[in-house]
Amino acid sequence: MVAALIAFVCVFCSVFAPWVAPHNPFDLATLELSNARLPPAWMEGGNPAFLLGTEDQGRDILSALMYGARISLAVGLTSVVLSVLIGVLLGLLAGFLDGWVDAFLMRLCDVMLSFPPILVALLIAGVGRALFPNSQDELAFGVLVLAITLTGWVQYARTVRGSTLVERNKEYVQAARVTGVPPLRIMRRHVLPNVMGPVLVLATIQVATAIIIEATLSFLGVGAPITAPSLGTLIRVGNDYLFSGEWWITVFPGAMLVLIALSVNLLGDWLRDALNPKLR
Repeated sequence: MVAALIAFVCVFCSVFAPWVAPHNPFDLATLELSNARLPPAWMEGGNPAFLLGTEDQGRDILSALMYGARISLAVGLTSVVLSVLIGVLLGLLAGFLDGWVDAFLMRLCDVMLSFPPILVALLIAGVGRALFPNSQDELAFGVLVLAITLTGWVQYARTVRGSTLVERNKEYVQAARVTGVPPLRIMRRHVLPNVMGPVLVLATIQVATAIIIEATLSFLGVGAPITAPSLGTLIRVGNDYLFSGEWWITVFPGAMLVLIALSVNLLGDWLRDALNPKLR
């Protein structure tokens, strides 16, 4: 329940950031360089101050966290949805058709497992810089989603393939084959609903993994642009000022990242237990 509450608060603040956040970190007209690197404070001179302090450009950390979580959740959810679509489709084909199709797709999974998301993101970012040198900010989020998707669909494909190998030999599938139902219809109407349980659990857990990968890539400079208050970008900016005493620029984004990842992982564990009939 605590994890669900934390996840709800994070998602609510990120979705409704334009209405909930005290400031708009994208509005450059409201930024004051004199407010840069201010420490956390409730009140200052009788006026409301920045609750979690400010970063090097004078942006409110609390507002930046809300907008940053919005970016991280958008990238994480989009990449997971695309990974699920690709992985489920290829897993169904590999498990149901078997033969050379199964062998080819599983060898493709082995190849993709050898490429970490960071390496794929660096490769895509390098190609993007060469082809579109003047569109780096526009391509940044596409690089993140594509890098996480290309390395994330493998787990879904393997999971669905294993479940499909079990389901295709059951009586209801054999009966559908005998009655002349086309293979694609059997996969869509009969096999797919019975293999989605593990996929939902894996997708819930992978959302947290995708958010951490996005933050890692943004920290390394191949993710969200410096003008976007992503959690990884804020941690990277704060890392330059950590030893000079401005600890809040790094600590609060890092704590936000931990809260989101931990709460989503706990929700995934709860969903796994809820869908496991042996634990009922």
